Amino acid sequence: MRFTPPTIALACLAAVVSSVGITKRADNQLDPLSLQWQARGDLARSGGDLAAAGEAYETALAVDPRNRAVFVSLGDMARAQGLQGKAIGFYNAALRLEPADMAALGGTVQALAERGAIANARENLSRMQTLCRGSCPEIAELGTMIERQVALQSAQKLKDLAAVTNVAAAPSPAPSAQ
Repeated sequence: MRFTPPTIALACLAAVVSSVGITKRADNQLDPLSLQWQARGDLARSGGDLAAAGEAYETALAVDPRNRAVFVSLGDMARAQGLQGKAIGFYNAALRLEPADMAALGGTVQALAERGAIANARENLSRMQTLCRGSCPEIAELGTMIERQVALQSAQKLKDLAAVTNVAAAPSPAPSAQ
């Protein structure tokens, strides 16, 4: 009689502790509902409805915040809209989940180069080269894109310098005699 209450308590504790391990999903297994919302977002995005795509992607993240493909898709959408800073944030969120995600690294390189942060873009490109084993054609494409951005920035600097020197060299109007 004296041992019955503690025995019942230990049995209940063992049942609760063992059931916790049964209900957990594996770390690499995404919620199927999140994948459905991601597919809806992809469909809306391919149809050109960016607002519906964004809402579907955000719902997919609310269902399962470990869905890094959604972060990459949101980053791609933001970059296409010219919001490079926001895109970099989405790509970084994907990289926090998987540091070797080549799609997120590639998107980061593109967004950084478009933003004008060439040194950071080159740093991420070298990180991609380190992670890539074998032939990775996207690395060559990204390297070419960075060099094109460098050329565009140089041309813009020359144009700005020419505009400043033309303004400085322009004769000032003679004061009128009144």
